[in-house]
Parts: sequence; structure tokens; C-alpha cells
Amino acid sequence: MRDTRESRLLLVLLIAIAFALITVDIRGGEDSPVDGARQAAATVFGPIENGVSHAVDPVGNAIAAIRDSGERHDRIAELERQNATLKAKLGSDDRNRSRLRQLDTMLKVAGAGQYGIKGAEVIAIGAAQGFSWTITIDVGADDGIRRDMTVLNGDGLVGRVTTVGPNTATVLLANDPDFTVGTRMEGGDELGFASGQGDRPLRVELLNGKAQIKKGDRLVTFGSQADKPFVPGVPVGVVARVDPSGGDLTRTLYVTPYVSFTKLDVVGVVVQAPAKDPRDMVLPAKPRPTPTPTVTVTVTPGAEDSQAPADGQFQQEEEQ
Repeated sequence: MRDTRESRLLLVLLIAIAFALITVDIRGGEDSPVDGARQAAATVFGPIENGVSHAVDPVGNAIAAIRDSGERHDRIAELERQNATLKAKLGSDDRNRSRLRQLDTMLKVAGAGQYGIKGAEVIAIGAAQGFSWTITIDVGADDGIRRDMTVLNGDGLVGRVTTVGPNTATVLLANDPDFTVGTRMEGGDELGFASGQGDRPLRVELLNGKAQIKKGDRLVTFGSQADKPFVPGVPVGVVARVDPSGGDLTRTLYVTPYVSFTKLDVVGVVVQAPAKDPRDMVLPAKPRPTPTPTVTVTVTPGAEDSQAPADGQFQQEEEQ
């Protein structure tokens, strides 16, 4: 056919009619006016389509096999992805459960000491200020956080706030060499000052060089004037070693802190101090000593043999 103006007009007209029929068919649904024509076309062209289908079956089967193989590969890949997702979810759930436990323990500590706290998450370790032992938490001035506030967790004293931004804050940890906190011995009024020593136990200088202190004794924070930077009664740690006094004015203790400074996640900033000193109420319950089983053996010496067996021993041999 020659490309003339009439042929182009005819092509446009046929396309317009085709679109019109398609529109009428779609809108008509099952009652479409062209449904009869469709059935007639199926009657006429159905056998032809069936024949063509049988003719290309081998090719179609091969394509289907390749496609099915691809689908199987996709399913395997999808299962692997689902497995990885489940593992990640399980890990996330484990972490969430751990955080819930930490939060629950911290809330119990806050309740025992009547501390008003602001929960926070540790988002970074170290800071630009050059401190050796610091963390960054995800609360700041916009959350009511101020410099020189006490930071704790469910185990005890974590540190104090040193720098505050709008949404974050830097906390100097209690084991930092530049950290010092006033302490009080459990059950008494022996006061001292604890200093950080990095990954070694805290060093505590008691003001009383003659104080009677032993391994296993426990310490809490003494508290600061106006409760800044430290509120009273926060658990600090357990005495691990006591240096001999030697007649000095002070006495040196080495204290294992309650807090593990390399495993910090959920912490709380004390934004409201307690109305009164909780003293030792926040300390954890002391572990009960495990009883040591004892065995009592009764030996009955014989008249002629002082090495006679214990009662009941070799009874069967005697009967024989």
C-alpha cells in the first residue's frame, strides 16, 4: 500500500474504532455488546491457536523450564533472605529484651532512691574533648539535661554530665582518671574520695586512717552540695583490697565498681534529687552464703583391734 493521505486517514480511523470498541468492551463487562463477536472469533481462531500452541510446545516447555528454574532460584534466595531477616529480628529481639531488663532494673534503683531520672541511650564512646573514658547519650538541653548531673544505671554510678548540647550530652565515666566522687561506707559514716583508674579498680582514700574496713564492704555516693554533681546513696562498688594503714592519716582502698563501663547501653540522668538521703537503701541485696555440706562418720573401736571398721561397714562379710 502506498503511503498516501487517504491511507494515513484510514489507519487513524481504524485505531480510533479499535480504542472505541475496547472502551465499550471494558465498560460493558459480562454484558458487553461485543461479547458475541469475541465468542465468534474464538470459535474461528481457537483451533488455529491450538495448533500453533502444539507446534511451539517444545520451545514453550523449554522456556517454561528455564522460567521455573529461575523461580526456584528466586524462592531459594527469598528463603535465604527471610532466614537472614529472622536471625536479625531474633538478634534485635534479644537486644530489646536486654534493654527492657536494663530499664526495669534502673527504674527499680530510681524508685529505691527516689531519684527523678531521664532515660537515655548510649550512642557513642569517647568525645572530642579528649577524655579517656566518656560516652555520648541521646538526650541534651532540650530534654532538661544540665551540666554536673549524676548519671546511673541499674547497677550503680556511671558518671556525671560534663558537656551538654541541644540533643546530646557527654558523660565522664566514674573510672576516668580525672573523675572523683565522695563516698560513704555502708552502715556507717566513714567518708572518702573515689578516683578512677581506667580499667583497674577505683582508688578510695578514706579520711579516717584507722577505719576498720574489710574486703567485701560496700560504698555509696556521699552526695554533693545542692546535689551537684552527685546525689547521695548511689551504689559505687565493693572493696576488693585494703592497704595497711601504717599510721597514715588516710587509708587506701581498692574498689571494684558495680558498673561495667565497657557494656553501657541504657542509662539514666538524675534530673531531680531525692528529698532525703536514701543512705543504703539502693544497694543490692547481699548474696547469701552457700552452705557447705558436712559428713559425720562414727567409728566404733573394737576390743582387740583399734582399727575396726565404721558402724555398718563390712557387715555382710561378718554375717558370712
